[in-house]
Amino acid sequence: MAESADATPLTADADPAYREAVVDLLAAIAYGEISAFERLAEDAKLAPSLADKVDLASMASGELTKVHALSDRIRAFGADPFVAMEPFREPLDEFHRHTAPADWYEGLVKAYVGDGLANDFYREIAAYLDPETRDLVITSMEEGTHAAFVVDRVRAGIEQDHRLGGRLALWGRRLMGEALTQAQRVAADRDALTALLAGGTDRPGLDLAALGRMFTRLTERHMERMGELGLDA
Repeated sequence: MAESADATPLTADADPAYREAVVDLLAAIAYGEISAFERLAEDAKLAPSLADKVDLASMASGELTKVHALSDRIRAFGADPFVAMEPFREPLDEFHRHTAPADWYEGLVKAYVGDGLANDFYREIAAYLDPETRDLVITSMEEGTHAAFVVDRVRAGIEQDHRLGGRLALWGRRLMGEALTQAQRVAADRDALTALLAGGTDRPGLDLAALGRMFTRLTERHMERMGELGLDA
């Protein structure tokens, strides 16, 4: 995961630039969780059975629960969580507009592949955070029963209709491209996040080679997730 296992990140109150970067990061994650809640709740309407509808609605409520701890941590850094989240609304909402699922199965793949890519990225960044924030980020990335639910439903759908696999494989590749584009846009717009990845004289960061290796790991994990779903990456 991390490029530098020996990193000793700054404490939460040590550096204003670090605080700004972490507030941005936590705000992006928090608004992502709100978006996931909204999306899963909407996708539940497409569920083929009442049991699936309830399961997906339960997952949605779990995403919203994570927002409270993230908001509390943002306040601990002296920021208003709702103000901090505001810059991320438009790019994340645009991403979801561009990747609106056409049916139940596309929604499941998006929840697993799209959210999984974001979670992997945040886990990578977590290595450069203070211990308390790092633990919170990693906890927020836990998938719970979500992964097993999606894999089971998608694999069952492909067994019933083999043509579904080809369509969902194309959908997964599109999600990967859109997610990377959206991540690059957010990073470019938020100087503090870019600085967090780059590091500084008193804390570790990623050079171009290390950044390339990180994106290689993200791509490999995406391919693993696609394989877990029974899809070609």
